[in-house]
Amino acid sequence: MAEGLLTVKGPKGLLTRQMHPKVLVNVGKDEVEVSVSDESKESKAIHGLSRMLVANMIIGVSTGFEKALEIVGVGYRAELQGNTAVLNVGYSQPVHFDLPKGVEAKIDKTKIILSSIDKELLGLTAAKIRGIRKPEPYKGKGIRYADEVVRRKAGKTGVK
Repeated sequence: MAEGLLTVKGPKGLLTRQMHPKVLVNVGKDEVEVSVSDESKESKAIHGLSRMLVANMIIGVSTGFEKALEIVGVGYRAELQGNTAVLNVGYSQPVHFDLPKGVEAKIDKTKIILSSIDKELLGLTAAKIRGIRKPEPYKGKGIRYADEVVRRKAGKTGVK
């Protein structure tokens, strides 16, 4: 760690993050200790955040992260063209989504599996893809996370 910049290197790659000025990171032989310079309320909050950010960096460069998305709807599908995901999700034209550097995708018609060593970038990318066509509450059509439960609503009852 030099000038507040923490670099973590592992078999999957290299991650660098600017740490908060109140956070002190001590790297030992087989452990990393995160501490703060004072005991204010803000410092305690920053301490917990920084501890998890460092832990996620270590997990990321050693095993990596994955996030799965599902596409639900008749005729809804996706395909990968180079570094661009082409999504047919009910719009008049296919939506082209450029994957950021550091995020890889495996696409199988209605399943998208994103993988990366950077958890923050992975979550942001998955959220942007989901935002293209969020699941709607009546039929459940749209792009959703694989573990997401979509709350359904009853349609109109119809007056007779």
